[in-house]
Amino acid sequence: MKKIISFFIMICCLASISSCSYDNFDEPKAMLTGKAVYDGEPVGVRSGSSEFALFQDGYALHGSIPVYIAQDGSYAINLFNGEYKLVRVGNAPWEKPSNDTIRITVKGNTVQDIPVTPYFFIKNVSFAKNGKAIQATFTLNKVVSTANLEDVSLYLGSGILTDNNHKEAVCSLGKDVSLEQETTAEINIPDKLANETTIFARIGVKSDKSSEYCYSQSIKIALN
Repeated sequence: MKKIISFFIMICCLASISSCSYDNFDEPKAMLTGKAVYDGEPVGVRSGSSEFALFQDGYALHGSIPVYIAQDGSYAINLFNGEYKLVRVGNAPWEKPSNDTIRITVKGNTVQDIPVTPYFFIKNVSFAKNGKAIQATFTLNKVVSTANLEDVSLYLGSGILTDNNHKEAVCSLGKDVSLEQETTAEINIPDKLANETTIFARIGVKSDKSSEYCYSQSIKIALN
C-alpha cells in the first residue's frame, strides 16, 4: 500500500513539474507595427474587417498568426525576434497580389508598412459644418482598372470607429460619382448628434471586387 501511495505522489510531482515547465515560457518581447499603405498614405478599413497573416518557419506549429488591422490602417502585434512571412489575405478592400508574401525580420521594435492596392482610393478629404449639415469634399481615384464602382457613402458617428456598421447617419451617393476630380456632397446631422460638441465623419467606397468598403480616415468635427 505504501508503495502505491509513494508512486502516486511521484506521478503528481512529475505532473506538477511538467505543468510548471509549460507555464514558464518567456513572453514575446518584440513588437511589429506598421500600416497598410497605398501611395504613401494609410488605407482606412472597417475595424476588425481586414487582416494580415504571419507565418514563422522552423517551428512545430506552422499555423498562421492573425494580424488585425485597425480602422486607420495601422496594426501592432507582439512577437518573438525572428524571420516571418506576412501574407496579404483576401476579403479586403484591396487587390490580392500575385506575390502576396512579404518577408520581415523582427528584432526588438520593428516598423514595417505593408503596401496594398485598393480598388478605389479617396484623396484630398475635408469636412466642414454647413448649417445643419456636414459638407464633404474629396477626390475619388480608380486604382484597379478592372474594378467597377458600386457605392460611395458619407458617414457620421459619435466615435472614431464610424463606418458602414457603426454610424448614426449615412448618405449614399451611389455609383454616379465622377472620378479623378473634386466632388462635394452633404449629409444632414441627425437629431441624436445635434447636441454633441464633436462628431466624426468618414467616406467609404465599395467596388464590385470586395464585400468591404475602403475608407478615408475618420475625422473629428467640432459642432459648437
